Amino acid sequence: MKKVVKFGGSSLASAEQFMKVGNIIHADEDRKFVVPSAPGKRFDKDTKVTDMLYACYDLAEKNHDFTSEIAKIEKRYQEIIDGLKLDLDLSQEFDKIIDNFKKKAGTNYAASRGEYLNGIIMANYLGYEFVDPAEAIRFNEAGVFDAELTNILLAKRLEGVERAVIPGFYGAMADGKVVTFSRGGSDITGSIVAKAVKADVYENWTDVSGFLVADPRIIDKPQGIEMITYAELRELSYMGATVLHEDAIFPVRKAGIPINIKNTNAPQDEGTWIVGNTIQKSKYVITGIAGKKGFASINIEKDMMNAEIGFGRKVLQVFEEYGISFEHMPSGIDTLSVMVHQSEFEDKEQKILSGINKAVSPDSIEIQSDLALIAVVGRGMKATRGTAGRIFSALAHANVNVRMIDQGSSELNIIIGVDNDDFDTAIKAIYAIFVETRL
Repeated sequence: MKKVVKFGGSSLASAEQFMKVGNIIHADEDRKFVVPSAPGKRFDKDTKVTDMLYACYDLAEKNHDFTSEIAKIEKRYQEIIDGLKLDLDLSQEFDKIIDNFKKKAGTNYAASRGEYLNGIIMANYLGYEFVDPAEAIRFNEAGVFDAELTNILLAKRLEGVERAVIPGFYGAMADGKVVTFSRGGSDITGSIVAKAVKADVYENWTDVSGFLVADPRIIDKPQGIEMITYAELRELSYMGATVLHEDAIFPVRKAGIPINIKNTNAPQDEGTWIVGNTIQKSKYVITGIAGKKGFASINIEKDMMNAEIGFGRKVLQVFEEYGISFEHMPSGIDTLSVMVHQSEFEDKEQKILSGINKAVSPDSIEIQSDLALIAVVGRGMKATRGTAGRIFSALAHANVNVRMIDQGSSELNIIIGVDNDDFDTAIKAIYAIFVETRL
């Protein structure tokens, strides 16, 4: 058995948290490859080390003195080293960072040092080999991640390595220039490492015990999700469920490696398993509910629209010309609605409306703003009759007006559009009908 374990910033924010992580790793001999994030917040109003590095480099880029700021970062790491009673001196590493800051090495380099330094401490603490991802996680000249080459290089680099620490969040171009993933990208590194070493399991340790059926900011103590498929996770992540970076699923999905989301502060909890496919039924008809606010709907009406070849393409081409992607496009025989992010649309709305009029000569165009989209997701929905009816009955009972309905062909999800003001009420109503009453 071979496991790759990734620990988030809150799991490594202090020496005390490091000790918890060390106990978790040593409790299972199969946990052989460790991917650490940079230290996160120790308390509510604390600052993440990555943000401290960004601020520090910003001063360096403007040729301002950053001595005080870099000293604060060095102090954060020294507190961890002292708390762990390690014989480790990072002064040379900080000298190198200061020199590269003065040489304007770039924001990617600056941000990556949080993981890099934490990786050195973690390797020293565990007695594992330290592997710098700049050696093997490759980005091309355009700064785009090269998955195929990375898998070859990383598999070769880790061949014969029994136990290693590989910092998350970054890699490098062929010339050594450091490139980072987007924020939260250590999740991606863990997935890449899991694929390269052909792991049996990728454990992603964070500060929650897996995914929840609904947002705990809306539902008080929502139920946890025991098992979720990659397809279900994609739907929920797209709609705002953020326990795991959504790009982290692709490397392990292709390799058939399951992900287990675990809680550093409650390691006994089973957490959530993310798998390719399963015959196991979810605890409820639905797996999860997620949503986002801030959408606009452009509703186009034209008689005999369905007989006009290329109508949809012409409409979407107008949005493409103005650099706006559409989120959903429900349609009827003579109607077509395009859902877009309101913030992206509102500055260009008149140009887009004019473009649609020129492209397809519609009978009318109506715009709705301040809409929210809610995704009700679940592999159990396909085999359960009346799911949509229960959703709309619950919404009607809660006096929520449904503005849009869109069901995917896989029958894995139903997307509902409601007014922004009804967002929380709608989620509470759907959660109540499927989880609290289990009808």
